[in-house]
Amino acid sequence: MRRFATTAKSQQLRGNTLRKILLYRYFKGEYGSGMNGPLSASYSKTAQVGGGFAGQDSDKSGVTMFDIQCLLDKEGASELVIDVIVNTKNDRIFSEGILLGIALLEGGNTQTQYSTYQQLKEQKKSEKFFKVLYDRMKAAQQEIRSTVTVNTIDLGSKKKDDDSDLTISVPKKRVKDSTLHLKEGMKGQLTEASSATSKAYSVYRREMDPEIDLMGSGADAANAEEKSTEEAIMSPAIAIMQPILRFLQLLCENHNRELQNFLRHQNNKTNYNLVCETLQFLDCICGSTTGGLGLLGLYINERNVALVNQTLESLTEYCQGPCHENQTCIATHESNGIDIIIALILNDINPLGKYCMDLVLQLKNNASKLLLAIMESRHDSENAERILFNMRPRELVDVMKNAYNQGLECDHEEENGDDGISPKDVGHNIYILAHQLARHNKTLQQMLKPGSDPDEGDEALRYYANHTAQIEIVRHDRTMEQIVFPVPNICEFLTRESKSRVFNTTERDEQGSKVNDFFQQTEDLYNEMKWQKKIRNNPPLFWFSRHISLWGSISFNLAVFINLAVALFYPFGDDGDEGTLSPLFSVLLWIAVAFCTAMLFFISKPVGIRPFLVSVILRSIYTIGLGPTLILLGAANLCNKIVFLVSFVGNRGTFTRGYRAVIMDMAFLYHVAYVLVCMLGLCVHEFFYSFLLFDLVYREETLLNVIKSVTRNGRSIILTAVLALILVYLFSIIGFLFLKDDFIMEVDRLKIRTPVAGVGEVPTTTLTSMMGACAKENCSTSIPVINPAGEEEEDGIERTCDTLLMCIVTVLNQGLRNGGGVGDVLRKPSKDEPLFAARVVYDLLFYFIVIIIVLNLIFGVIIDTFADLRSEKQKKEEILKTTCFICGLERDKFDNKTVSFEEHIKSEHNMWHYLYFIVLVKVKDPTEYTGPESYVAQMIVEKNLDWFPRMRAMSLVSNEGDSEQNEIRNLQERLESTMSLVKQLSSQLAELKEQMTEQRKNKQRLGFLGSNTPHVNHHMPPP
Repeated sequence: MRRFATTAKSQQLRGNTLRKILLYRYFKGEYGSGMNGPLSASYSKTAQVGGGFAGQDSDKSGVTMFDIQCLLDKEGASELVIDVIVNTKNDRIFSEGILLGIALLEGGNTQTQYSTYQQLKEQKKSEKFFKVLYDRMKAAQQEIRSTVTVNTIDLGSKKKDDDSDLTISVPKKRVKDSTLHLKEGMKGQLTEASSATSKAYSVYRREMDPEIDLMGSGADAANAEEKSTEEAIMSPAIAIMQPILRFLQLLCENHNRELQNFLRHQNNKTNYNLVCETLQFLDCICGSTTGGLGLLGLYINERNVALVNQTLESLTEYCQGPCHENQTCIATHESNGIDIIIALILNDINPLGKYCMDLVLQLKNNASKLLLAIMESRHDSENAERILFNMRPRELVDVMKNAYNQGLECDHEEENGDDGISPKDVGHNIYILAHQLARHNKTLQQMLKPGSDPDEGDEALRYYANHTAQIEIVRHDRTMEQIVFPVPNICEFLTRESKSRVFNTTERDEQGSKVNDFFQQTEDLYNEMKWQKKIRNNPPLFWFSRHISLWGSISFNLAVFINLAVALFYPFGDDGDEGTLSPLFSVLLWIAVAFCTAMLFFISKPVGIRPFLVSVILRSIYTIGLGPTLILLGAANLCNKIVFLVSFVGNRGTFTRGYRAVIMDMAFLYHVAYVLVCMLGLCVHEFFYSFLLFDLVYREETLLNVIKSVTRNGRSIILTAVLALILVYLFSIIGFLFLKDDFIMEVDRLKIRTPVAGVGEVPTTTLTSMMGACAKENCSTSIPVINPAGEEEEDGIERTCDTLLMCIVTVLNQGLRNGGGVGDVLRKPSKDEPLFAARVVYDLLFYFIVIIIVLNLIFGVIIDTFADLRSEKQKKEEILKTTCFICGLERDKFDNKTVSFEEHIKSEHNMWHYLYFIVLVKVKDPTEYTGPESYVAQMIVEKNLDWFPRMRAMSLVSNEGDSEQNEIRNLQERLESTMSLVKQLSSQLAELKEQMTEQRKNKQRLGFLGSNTPHVNHHMPPP
């Protein structure tokens, strides 16, 4: 029902029809089996109840399980669950009430949790409610103790595997041999389990060979059938514990601190500690109370392994968040709970592990998670030391190595890859547990270093070390905490190009932190990881994407060679010698081609490929001509750039981000424009290839800074240029009004070409051609009058300020291009002229105002901007080398410290580890979050970056506190010595006091005797 509630619209009609049928059957009373049926069936029935209550809303599109849960809770379903649990005496109704509560809390519904907490606390129902659950746990433990069974199936199964080809009579003999072996080897541990021996035998015989029972009498076969059936079905008092524990787990889901503490202490007259009781139940079901701590495989089997897993998961949820009180409660409990959890990790749980390895892996995984939860977010070492007390480091390391080897076997088989949990993941969790414990145990810390064991296991340790990361976060109370976590597999698809781009281009904010810009890029990086994972399924696209830098280099080199060919040989063949080459040079060119080809096999490709291309291009030009060669090179460049564009899209997943992102992606648009220019050069004209050389600006950051020096302060430059135009306009007006006659410049007129006449003829110019030439040159079309006196007319002199427009053009063109201003091109006036002084002022003002001040302002802005960009680049490189990307601490802060700056940025504050942790929070099921993961996930949703450490590091805090710790330790030693001295003096004083008391008593006794003696003599009769 819950699955259909969240399906897509395409499946809603079918889901609604099925729900109506189920609702009809439910209200007609046709539902489910008894409590002994499968638990999944009971869960589905509870979901049907939820769907039935939703009624009309359940058929509407978009209704989720959360909405149905909230609607049921609003109508009083949580109160109903509590009342049923508290008041009912019927096991069937109690079970259904628990299952309804599970359905209401499924997924960690916070509204239902809050309603349940309010019902229990405000309406004073908690004491009865927890008493019922407490009694159920006690009854289950009592039932386990009274009906404890030992699993001996595998002992016979092993014999059966070895002697499978024997006859039926042989297994009967093996039964007796197995019995003798049990009595001899396990006599001490199995004395209290002897009451179930007959059941164990019946199960063994049934597993050994079903035909054995047929050989006996019919009554014996019937009895064996009944016994095996009873054995297969768990007692109701024990079976009900699984939904109860699941219900308690869901109450604490999402690290609900109030309910976690409420399970431990209710502030009632009688408090029921369900946390300790759950641990006691684990102790009981794993056989610790019967002396079977080292023989877990004899007590854990297919029937109760799910219950053991549920117990571990519930205990984990009690602790995570963290709830330090529950952690301490579990770690310091008087039972063998911690030892059992450690044994579940270290021991081989056989015979279950021989035929259901996935169940054993799940047990070890949950046990390791529980131990991590017990140590979660603790700054002391008490719980870790309690765990290490009975744990041998060598065994822990061996377990993770064996899990890694099992994972390799599963990878080679590729058959059980999707079944259950991966052994590598279990080993990884155990490695993280060992990593946390290694802080408090130097032996374990040394064993976890790759290379510490020369015999074997280095591969496993390297794998886990490379796939494990750690970060430091800041909590709400400003305390720092270290987190160790497995790197998600999807993070392996992050490309080196993206890492380099993010590392080098991330900008600092006003506070000098790069975290803000880095955090904004995490979503794009995560999408890129998903896209990279997707293109791995397309090998050709992945191959092209992986060599994107190679395609870029080839495109640039081809563009350079094409333009060199055009510049050197275009137009090739105009002098009639196209394709001709001297024989000697032709032979040398062939030798160069052969030599460069041979160099490709002896020199690295980036160095040897360029001489090869140059020689081949030259040989091609002189063999087939420039035109065909340019066509071949242009086609090759176009194809290569298309491949580069495909690789670019494949690397960044451009089209998966939507059309708006494609339009706003300037890099993508640049490469598209590059492809268009290649097409124009190939199809229209070769000169379009010249635009491809601008790719050098895109590839080199220095040239980009040159462009930025103009564009960065473009507004200032434009405004200064507008000021210059205004000044030019004013000077043009002054010149037009007062200095029009001074704007006379020499010009060089074009000579009119005429057809060459016969040899010795003088070329003549017609009137029509002369007038046409004048029309083109804007000169006077009047026919010049020939000076009869023979005076030659001044040629090459022209007035340039007859109109204001011509005056503006002249001042703008000649004034700004000449170093001395417009005065350099005007007529040189005589000192006797009346406007000589005005002309001097005019020239000087133009020179000082326009040339010296305004133009130098523009140049100064450009030069200063370029200098700033260069200093920023140097500062940026210096920051990348000497400053932590995450916290912003500089290198000198780690001088003379136990942790170097390189170790700090590599292990403590690795920027990519923070990205991996954000990805882990995105890909992980929210119900599986640990306390720190839940905290960071909430901060990410709120876009709050306070969880990143700023100018802080735990290693520096610990180093700074070393001196204080030493002082405190010295004070403690002095205090202890003083206390011991005080105790010694107190004991001596007590002895003296006792001696004084004893002496006083003796004196009193002697005084009493002395006073009595004369009194007796006084009453004696006189002699």
